[in-house]
Amino acid sequence: MVFAGKRPNNLGVRDGKLAACPNSPNCVSSQSADTVHQIAPLTFSLTPQQAIANLKTVIQSLPRTKIINEGEDYIYAEFTSALMGFVDDVEFYLDNNANVIHVRSASRLGQSDLGVNRQRIETIKSKFNELSS
Repeated sequence: MVFAGKRPNNLGVRDGKLAACPNSPNCVSSQSADTVHQIAPLTFSLTPQQAIANLKTVIQSLPRTKIINEGEDYIYAEFTSALMGFVDDVEFYLDNNANVIHVRSASRLGQSDLGVNRQRIETIKSKFNELSS
Protein backbone atom coordinates (compact mmCIF):
# COMPACT_ATOMS: atom_id res chain seq x y z
CA MET A 1 0.00 0.00 0.00
CA VAL A 2 1.36 3.36 -1.06
CA PHE A 3 -0.26 5.35 1.73
CA ALA A 4 -0.12 2.81 4.55
CA GLY A 5 2.64 4.60 6.48
CA LYS A 6 4.45 3.01 9.38
CA ARG A 7 2.68 1.51 12.38
CA PRO A 8 3.07 3.93 15.32
CA ASN A 9 5.12 2.77 18.29
CA ASN A 10 3.19 4.77 20.92
CA LEU A 11 0.01 2.69 20.90
CA GLY A 12 -1.38 0.73 23.81
CA VAL A 13 -2.59 1.61 27.30
CA ARG A 14 -0.31 3.33 29.79
CA ASP A 15 -1.63 4.14 33.26
CA GLY A 16 -5.20 3.70 32.04
CA LYS A 17 -4.70 6.07 29.11
CA LEU A 18 -4.49 5.63 25.36
CA ALA A 19 -1.95 7.77 23.49
CA ALA A 20 -2.89 11.43 23.16
CA CYS A 21 -4.02 12.71 19.77
CA PRO A 22 -1.46 14.67 17.75
CA ASN A 23 -2.15 18.35 17.05
CA SER A 24 -3.57 17.53 13.61
CA PRO A 25 -7.38 17.26 13.35
CA ASN A 26 -7.29 13.70 11.94
CA CYS A 27 -7.72 11.97 15.31
CA VAL A 28 -10.51 11.47 17.86
CA SER A 29 -10.18 10.16 21.41
CA SER A 30 -12.63 9.68 24.25
CA GLN A 31 -9.82 10.65 26.64
CA SER A 32 -9.09 13.96 24.91
CA ALA A 33 -10.22 17.17 26.63
CA ASP A 34 -10.25 19.51 23.61
CA THR A 35 -13.30 19.83 21.35
CA VAL A 36 -11.42 19.08 18.11
CA HIS A 37 -10.46 15.58 19.24
CA GLN A 38 -13.06 14.75 21.92
CA ILE A 39 -15.58 11.96 21.32
CA ALA A 40 -17.76 10.07 23.80
CA PRO A 41 -16.64 6.58 24.84
CA LEU A 42 -18.77 3.49 24.27
CA THR A 43 -20.87 2.60 27.29
CA PHE A 44 -22.06 -0.86 28.29
CA SER A 45 -24.18 -2.58 30.90
CA LEU A 46 -23.20 -6.15 30.00
CA THR A 47 -20.31 -8.01 31.54
CA PRO A 48 -16.91 -6.66 30.41
CA GLN A 49 -16.26 -10.00 28.64
CA GLN A 50 -19.52 -9.72 26.68
CA ALA A 51 -18.88 -6.05 25.89
CA ILE A 52 -15.42 -6.75 24.44
CA ALA A 53 -16.77 -9.78 22.51
CA ASN A 54 -19.55 -7.62 21.01
CA LEU A 55 -17.03 -4.92 20.11
CA LYS A 56 -14.82 -7.48 18.37
CA THR A 57 -17.84 -8.74 16.39
CA VAL A 58 -18.59 -5.17 15.27
CA ILE A 59 -14.99 -4.48 14.26
CA GLN A 60 -14.78 -7.71 12.27
CA SER A 61 -18.04 -6.88 10.46
CA LEU A 62 -16.53 -3.71 8.96
CA PRO A 63 -14.70 -3.79 5.60
CA ARG A 64 -10.90 -3.61 5.21
CA THR A 65 -10.28 -4.11 8.92
CA LYS A 66 -7.59 -6.15 10.63
CA ILE A 67 -7.30 -6.74 14.37
CA ILE A 68 -3.59 -6.47 15.20
CA ASN A 69 -3.61 -6.90 18.97
CA GLU A 70 -6.24 -7.88 21.51
CA GLY A 71 -6.51 -8.65 25.19
CA GLU A 72 -9.29 -8.91 27.74
CA ASP A 73 -9.59 -5.11 27.98
CA TYR A 74 -7.90 -3.87 24.78
CA ILE A 75 -8.29 -4.13 21.01
CA TYR A 76 -6.09 -2.48 18.38
CA ALA A 77 -7.24 -2.63 14.75
CA GLU A 78 -6.11 -1.15 11.46
CA PHE A 79 -8.72 0.24 9.08
CA THR A 80 -7.67 0.76 5.44
CA SER A 81 -9.47 3.18 3.13
CA ALA A 82 -10.89 1.71 -0.08
CA LEU A 83 -9.59 4.28 -2.53
CA MET A 84 -6.02 5.18 -1.61
CA GLY A 85 -5.16 2.57 1.00
CA PHE A 86 -4.70 5.07 3.84
CA VAL A 87 -4.40 3.27 7.19
CA ASP A 88 -6.00 4.49 10.41
CA ASP A 89 -5.02 3.09 13.80
CA VAL A 90 -8.01 2.44 16.05
CA GLU A 91 -7.76 1.42 19.70
CA PHE A 92 -10.33 0.43 22.30
CA TYR A 93 -9.65 0.23 26.03
CA LEU A 94 -12.27 -1.19 28.39
CA ASP A 95 -12.36 0.67 31.71
CA ASN A 96 -14.00 -1.79 34.07
CA ASN A 97 -14.55 0.73 36.86
CA ALA A 98 -16.47 3.20 34.70
CA ASN A 99 -18.29 0.69 32.43
CA VAL A 100 -16.99 2.46 29.34
CA ILE A 101 -14.79 1.52 26.43
CA HIS A 102 -12.41 4.35 25.59
CA VAL A 103 -11.64 4.84 21.92
CA ARG A 104 -8.88 6.44 19.88
CA SER A 105 -8.97 6.58 16.10
CA ALA A 106 -6.13 8.33 14.25
CA SER A 107 -4.91 8.63 10.68
CA ARG A 108 -1.27 7.70 10.15
CA LEU A 109 -0.64 10.21 7.40
CA GLY A 110 -1.83 13.67 6.38
CA GLN A 111 -3.59 16.45 8.24
CA SER A 112 -7.32 16.37 7.63
CA ASP A 113 -9.34 13.16 7.53
CA LEU A 114 -12.59 14.91 6.46
CA GLY A 115 -14.24 13.55 9.61
CA VAL A 116 -13.59 9.89 8.74
CA ASN A 117 -12.26 8.89 12.17
CA ARG A 118 -15.19 10.50 14.02
CA GLN A 119 -17.72 8.94 11.64
CA ARG A 120 -16.11 5.50 12.03
CA ILE A 121 -16.37 5.64 15.83
CA GLU A 122 -20.01 6.79 15.62
CA THR A 123 -20.75 3.84 13.28
CA ILE A 124 -19.00 1.41 15.63
CA LYS A 125 -20.86 2.90 18.61
CA SER A 126 -24.22 2.53 16.86
CA LYS A 127 -23.58 -1.12 15.86
CA PHE A 128 -22.19 -1.89 19.33
CA ASN A 129 -25.31 -0.46 20.98
CA GLU A 130 -27.57 -2.54 18.69
CA LEU A 131 -25.67 -5.73 19.62
CA SER A 132 -25.59 -4.86 23.31
CA SER A 133 -29.24 -3.95 23.83
